[in-house]
Amino acid sequence: MDDPDMKFYGKIEGIRYKASFKMPVLHEYSLLKEGIENQTAFIYKLGSHKFAVSWWVSPKRTRSYPYARVYNTLQFSGKKVTIIPVMKDEGEEGDRDFIQWDTISLMSLLGVYVILGYYVEASKKSQGKITSQRFDYEYLKAQFEELSNWQSDALHWNINQVNKIGDLMNMAIEAYERISQRLNVRLKDIQSAKNKAEEVYRDLEKFKNHSRTQSEKAQQREVLTTQPKENITGEKAPIDIENYLGGLYHFTIDEAYVNLQSKTACIVEAKNSKSNCLPSEEDIKDGLLKMIIFLNLSELYYEYGDAYIRIEHINPFLKLTGVCESFKPRHKVVLEELLREAKENNLKIILNQKVIDVKGSEILYYTDFMC
Repeated sequence: MDDPDMKFYGKIEGIRYKASFKMPVLHEYSLLKEGIENQTAFIYKLGSHKFAVSWWVSPKRTRSYPYARVYNTLQFSGKKVTIIPVMKDEGEEGDRDFIQWDTISLMSLLGVYVILGYYVEASKKSQGKITSQRFDYEYLKAQFEELSNWQSDALHWNINQVNKIGDLMNMAIEAYERISQRLNVRLKDIQSAKNKAEEVYRDLEKFKNHSRTQSEKAQQREVLTTQPKENITGEKAPIDIENYLGGLYHFTIDEAYVNLQSKTACIVEAKNSKSNCLPSEEDIKDGLLKMIIFLNLSELYYEYGDAYIRIEHINPFLKLTGVCESFKPRHKVVLEELLREAKENNLKIILNQKVIDVKGSEILYYTDFMC
């Protein structure tokens, strides 16, 4: 169906998903600093407690594959924790990003505990840019100690973290001022960050509303933009998803197809490589984490004029495209493992416009993708 103004609304009641694709061995560390400096996901041992830990380079989800890092901890049976900086200032010549409500809310939905941190050290890259930023590890350790005794779920812990954002923002700003002076590097306008901390992060509702506005703007930009890592044939469409935790998530469907007669929708998350047979493992895991949300939609509505039509049949697909003449054994191993996870979770895989399965060493192309 060709509709340039496609829009969806969905609801989620809970998450059920078994992650297994290319799960790394999570090395164990008793020093948090050592784990973060050597791994993107690891086991942190604190006394008699163990946590599966991932960490974000920036609070912005489009940098350094944070979804893939979180995905790598999902098999752990204990508490899964992700560390996110409340803000990251790369300097006058770089970017500055702030934590968003929906990021924290999404982690709550996945049952992942968020520990918000801030950077206190960095190296000078140029007169207007810093790099190799390092967390306040003593603060993070204190948060893990508190979490060790936490008896409630991730949602309540994460709300507790949100209530600390105003103070953490000020601590982060003060640290950046010290970094700027020590390294003689020009950073972004500090006063605007201070104003943001006071106006937005001191009030939970303001924080939610501000984040939602920013998320909606990003969603609108994404709908109008085709990324290099996508190979799109269908229509991009925004989807707003509500859940029982009070979260509202603004996602973008890479390719959406609707058949109103059968009340069927196909939701496609697309990952593309312009130089290899398959997208990278990090790209695939990024797509899988997003597919967890689509696979757990309990209700889906399609906006059609002034009406909302309930979709009765939701078909989620992860689409991979690449460039190569033939697949090597290592590519087949990746596809076999991906398809095992797909079957376990009722997800379908598209490879270069074909819905596929793998049997033994043979990749079986079933049919052209149709919805």
